[in-house]
Amino acid sequence: MPFLPAIASPSLGHPSVHSIERRLKEAAAQGFRLIEVVEDDLKGYAQGQDGGNPDTHMMQAAGSIKSLCDNLGIKPFVLQPFWQYEGLLDREEHKARIEKLRLWMKLVKILDVQLIQIPTTWLTEGTTGDMDVIVQDFLELAEIGLQQEPMVSFAYEGVAWGTYIDTWEGTWEVVKRVNKPNFGLCLDTYHIAARIWGDPTTSTCKRQDGDLQLQKSMEQLIREVDVNKVFYVQAGDAEKLAEPLVAGHPFHSDAQLPRMSWSRNARLFAFEKEQDGCLPIEPILNAIVHGLNFRGYLSVETFSRELFSKDDDLPARYAARGMRSWDEILKRLRIS
Repeated sequence: MPFLPAIASPSLGHPSVHSIERRLKEAAAQGFRLIEVVEDDLKGYAQGQDGGNPDTHMMQAAGSIKSLCDNLGIKPFVLQPFWQYEGLLDREEHKARIEKLRLWMKLVKILDVQLIQIPTTWLTEGTTGDMDVIVQDFLELAEIGLQQEPMVSFAYEGVAWGTYIDTWEGTWEVVKRVNKPNFGLCLDTYHIAARIWGDPTTSTCKRQDGDLQLQKSMEQLIREVDVNKVFYVQAGDAEKLAEPLVAGHPFHSDAQLPRMSWSRNARLFAFEKEQDGCLPIEPILNAIVHGLNFRGYLSVETFSRELFSKDDDLPARYAARGMRSWDEILKRLRIS
């Protein structure tokens, strides 16, 4: 399939600050054709409705957002994140997640989406890293997706601060063991680079052996990964911090690991060098696009402390930055 310009919803502003109507309008005005829909946007719509069944409100919100997208000529292609799912020790809590998944099966049908993204868990209590339990949980989830018409697929993303799984290699091992046609990977350049190459607690934001480890990892990716199991790719970078992200740093939080605080506060779109981007994302995208010959969904994504600003021009500025990033991706990777 040809690459179409796709953008993640959170990159245009936090839902409590800038409405999804405004963010969608600005994304469409810049020429984006695809959008990642985030659960918080549905919740924001649903919370505006009084009384009744919360699930019904969520479905009505999905319908409203789909209508907005239709009117603007932009198509949702993924709903995310279905998080903190795998390895729960409290099986009653696991059942609650399954009930939530059944609601999501209705939401994706309304949104006309066949893909759900699942980040690796970063819960530090009440979970297990037992691979057998994790695989069994995802087998149950995948089976529910297989029962849908059309089939719903799941893209498993290794977040750089995951409790048990924090690399693409870890998620790939799970995907292989689950071995279902609708369970695959979401490869995110920020998470890959931040975990393998980066270290925000250092003055350079880089691991000493980062270049070598990244090279080895990309060679392994090209050698081992089945491109048909890469369901979509997110492209993003991060700022080079002026000082190490340790206690006393403005971004430091006792509730977050450093790579999570880096992500929440200082992400960038791909190739925004004027913003002091520092991660080596070009070799990662080259490995995926050229090494694996990937031609699926490719989305630009960012998070930033700035997104909480009430500046009315922010959605337009970030949409424009996202499209410049998209154009630079196409140029750097020589793709069309």
